[in-house]
Amino acid sequence: MTSATPLLEPDDHDLPPLFLRRSASNTTSQLAIVGSNLCPIESLDYEIIENDFVRPDWRSRELIEICQYTLMKWILCLLIGHIVGLLGFFINLAVENLAGLKFVVTSNMMLARKFMMAFLIFSSSNLGLTLFASLITAFVAPEAAGSGIPEVKAYLNGVDAPAIFSLRTLIVKIVGSICAVSSSLNVGKAGPMVHCGACIAALLGQGGSKKFGLTWKWLRFFKNDRDRRDLVTCGSAAGIAAAFRAPVGGVLFSLEEMASWWRGALLWRTFFTTAVVAIVLRALIDLCLSGQCGLFGKGGLIMYDVTSVDTTYHIWDVPPVLLLAFGGGILGSIYNSLLNTVLKIYNVINKKGVALRILLACSLSIFTSCLLFGLPWLASCRPCPSDPSEPCPTIGRSGNYKKFQCPPGYYNDLASLFFNTNDDAIKNLFSKGTDSEFQHSSMLIFFAACFFLSIFSYGIVAPAGLFVPVIITGAAYGRFVGMLLGSKSNLNHGLFAVLGSASLLGGSMRTTVSLCVIVLELTNNLLLLPLIMIVLLISKSVADVFNENVYDLLMTLKGLPYLEDYAEPYMRQLTVGDVVTGPLQSFHGFEKVSNVVHVLRTTRHNGFPVIDEPPFSESPVLYGLILRAHLLTLLKSKAFSRTPSPVSRDTIALFSADDFAKKGFGHDDRIEDLALSVEEMEMYIDLHPFTNTSPYTVVETMSLGKALMLFCQVGLRHLLVIPRFSGVRLSLENFIDRYSVSLTKVTEIDIVCLKQRHPVVGILTRHDFRPEHVLDLHPLLANSRWKRLRLRFPQLRKLV
Repeated sequence: MTSATPLLEPDDHDLPPLFLRRSASNTTSQLAIVGSNLCPIESLDYEIIENDFVRPDWRSRELIEICQYTLMKWILCLLIGHIVGLLGFFINLAVENLAGLKFVVTSNMMLARKFMMAFLIFSSSNLGLTLFASLITAFVAPEAAGSGIPEVKAYLNGVDAPAIFSLRTLIVKIVGSICAVSSSLNVGKAGPMVHCGACIAALLGQGGSKKFGLTWKWLRFFKNDRDRRDLVTCGSAAGIAAAFRAPVGGVLFSLEEMASWWRGALLWRTFFTTAVVAIVLRALIDLCLSGQCGLFGKGGLIMYDVTSVDTTYHIWDVPPVLLLAFGGGILGSIYNSLLNTVLKIYNVINKKGVALRILLACSLSIFTSCLLFGLPWLASCRPCPSDPSEPCPTIGRSGNYKKFQCPPGYYNDLASLFFNTNDDAIKNLFSKGTDSEFQHSSMLIFFAACFFLSIFSYGIVAPAGLFVPVIITGAAYGRFVGMLLGSKSNLNHGLFAVLGSASLLGGSMRTTVSLCVIVLELTNNLLLLPLIMIVLLISKSVADVFNENVYDLLMTLKGLPYLEDYAEPYMRQLTVGDVVTGPLQSFHGFEKVSNVVHVLRTTRHNGFPVIDEPPFSESPVLYGLILRAHLLTLLKSKAFSRTPSPVSRDTIALFSADDFAKKGFGHDDRIEDLALSVEEMEMYIDLHPFTNTSPYTVVETMSLGKALMLFCQVGLRHLLVIPRFSGVRLSLENFIDRYSVSLTKVTEIDIVCLKQRHPVVGILTRHDFRPEHVLDLHPLLANSRWKRLRLRFPQLRKLV
């Protein structure tokens, strides 16, 4: 071995201890369960690509084009606000009238003492609505199942899951959420509204459509993932604003919970979008107050103006509020834990086929109908108050005093909650001056039913949100606590219900500022600000001791590779060279067409280093990075030459920057669709003009944690790893002696790697930073992960 070929690498610090593992196989999955369908996960291209087309295009922009680009951003935000506002009103209008009609017919049957017929009408209508929502979701757009907030949050982090923003997903989300909420399932429409807002923004931001003739040149500026990301952020904020009539809360929710990248200009546009939503809703609500919206007008979260009177409280009212907040944190953590367990069971069922998914949804609908119709019989009838604020008992429309089976002059307090939409039930619980309206037993039954029904209703194959179920469950919890305290507090039961909702929201979703503003905008009472702040801070702090927030749990269950912007301790112990896995696929500057086609057909990589080698350069050197989409564009255009020579200017003139812009959803080219002749396969293609000559690179000795910070904060898709040294040779004998490696352990792959060090060690993608991948390569570092203070209850876990 003394005559071995000289090798690269000169000193003691250049090769990491785990060098021989660089070609380890990757055994972790890059797939996710989105809508109960296994789908491939890719990342978005937020990086600015600089090549011979994009760079001149940006530099040559005139002032008028810059003004067009800026104006178009504001026009799109205006359109998003108008469309989402109209959509939010339409969904509320449809739910209130569809569910209201069902309750009116059922109440008429109850009034005629036809109890069995009333139950059949009630349960069959619920089953029909649930079945329809499940069918269109399962067969048309499985991506529309659930709330959609985890998918939108992952997208804004850089995760590109297929079809989550498609037109069919939007339509199914709208129709499915209307049917699911109207079917008396304990689900909400706020989460689906966020997803709908994001879908609308993403569709408007596609940069036009040749299919429908929308090729206005102003739209071409938005054919990139950066601008689409900003529009989706505005759309998600508009969704919250439309669901709760909370424009400032929508902005803060996007900032605190949804967006991974934020800047001042985006804040202005998001605020403008939510302001448009608020104006549209206000105008439409005024129209409904004149009685032109059917049963709508007294219901819907966008109508809340409860507890708007002056609220007075003193220092001795604070301890009960602290106790309420502590309990809300405990309940929120239990809620998340049970939901996580139930969804794991649902995933097992959903994998067995569409029939079982629909059967699960229908079974839950029947069970829910039985509970909602049967539980009010456990409550005793109560006499109507002497001076009610509305007719008692309530017959037909929504109200606080449902007659149900009671005689004239009496009402059923539990039916007043169950036989209303969730929005009306929340309004009943938040109402002031109703401290004597509900019984202790009724409130406890209602809380338990809502708590468990919201958990079991979320995972079915239908659009379903968590916001409203958590609000109504927290309201029942808070009102029950207020009833227990009785005269020991000056706070009325409606105020306790508001604080209970805030505590359970904080314990489950773990956001503070945005939830505080949303609750304040719902109740229209700034005097509650100190109490709500205290409740949210305490409930979040208590719940963080036990588990994560509900959206992080959902993203983990769905397999969405969300990257946090902090590094685990073990990432400081590893270098990027320790996690780079092979084999690395690269191209020469002048590449044979058949080689390009072969690599694209045999790999799923989306980025390839371009290397110049002798005789075109003195030594192997990294020229840049080229994307799969750009290679497909070149192959499709057949810009080939018979010899490996630079492409002519006439050929370059055939292309423009728009040819390499990001295409809209579902319009990506595929290598399988390209037809090339045998003669064309033997030709060459010059990749230099189309290669990104300024990709982000890191040295192989950089710590993995430091690379993660760069990857997340810049929003990268590919991060090239380059060797620390090049051009200096080291003999194999010296390599064995220096790194204490026995000769028998040096494989042929290691010898090849050392003989000619490639100018690129590998490429880091989002997947390479995932804990599952890193700890799969280095399992001994598992004990170095951050261990947050978590209290574990093994016996409780076994029972769950």
